[in-house]
Amino acid sequence: MRKRARIIYNRTAGREIFQRHLSRILDRLEHFGLETSCHSTRFPGDAVDAAEQAAKSGFDVVIAAGGDGTVHEVVNGLSPLKQRPPLGILPCGTSNDLARALSIPRDLLKACDIIGSRETSWIDVGNIADQYFVNAAAAGVVTEVSYEAPSRLKALLGQIAYYAKGMEKIGELLRPFRVHLQTSDRVVEEEILLLLMANSCSIGGFDKLLPQARMNDGLLDVLVVRKGGLSDLVHLVRAVLRGEHLEDEHILYFQTNKLLVTPEETMKLNLDGEWGGSLSGQVSMLGGHLEVFCPKPIGE
Repeated sequence: MRKRARIIYNRTAGREIFQRHLSRILDRLEHFGLETSCHSTRFPGDAVDAAEQAAKSGFDVVIAAGGDGTVHEVVNGLSPLKQRPPLGILPCGTSNDLARALSIPRDLLKACDIIGSRETSWIDVGNIADQYFVNAAAAGVVTEVSYEAPSRLKALLGQIAYYAKGMEKIGELLRPFRVHLQTSDRVVEEEILLLLMANSCSIGGFDKLLPQARMNDGLLDVLVVRKGGLSDLVHLVRAVLRGEHLEDEHILYFQTNKLLVTPEETMKLNLDGEWGGSLSGQVSMLGGHLEVFCPKPIGE
C-alpha cells in the first residue's frame, strides 16, 4: 500500500541546496512508494503549524528538510499530538546536529534512502513549559551567538558565521549569572557562564561536548560552566576539542530526568539553536517520545 509523505522545507537553508535537488528527491521517495508533497516555510514558526496540520491530515511520514531550526519547529509541531507520524530528516543546514547524532548522511539522496528503508528508532524529546527540543536547551550569553548570526550570513559562511558573531561578544561572554538548580538528589547554587541541558552528543557542530549523552536513555545531560576569566575559557575550549573538558574544575556535569531552574535574573533560552524566550521552571525529558528514521539503532 502506498503511503503519503509531507516534506516541510526551508528554501534558504544550506545555500538553497534542497530546491536544487527537489525533483530528484521526489523521484527517490516515489521509488520507495511514498506519494510526496511539499510545503515551503514562509516565516518563523510556519513549520510548527505545517507539521501539526500534516499529522492531523493523516500523512504517514513527515519530513523536515533544512537545518536544526527547521527540525526544531517540525518537532514542536508533532510533539504535543497524541498521534505522531515518524519523522524523516533531510539535512540542509549549517550544523545539522540531530542528523549528525543519528548518523544521517548529508547527501540528500542517501538521506532519502534512510527514509525509504523504513528503519526507525524512538528518541527522547526535551520539554520546558509548552516548548520542545531534541538536541539541547541552553542559557548564557554564549548561546545568543547561534540565533543572532544573520540567516543570510549563515547561508554564505556556514560555521564561520557563528565564530564571527562570537568574537563580537567576547567581553559579554565572561559575564556570569547566578542560578539555582534542583533535582531529586542535588541542589546547585552558584555563578555560572553557561547552562546546557542536552539530549544529544552533537551540539553546535561539536561531537565530543557531551560524550555520555544518549538520545534514548530518558535523561537530560546537564553541563554547567562555572564562572572564570578569559584564560580559563580559552583553556576550556581547548579541552573541549580534545574531549577532556568534563575533568576541568570549571565544569559541573550530571544526568537527571527533571531539572528545576530558578535564575536570579532573566536568562535567555536557546532551544536547538533557536530563540526560546526566557528560561525559568522545570525542564524534563519525555522518554521515547518521537519515532525517527535513522540508519541504525541509537547507541550502536
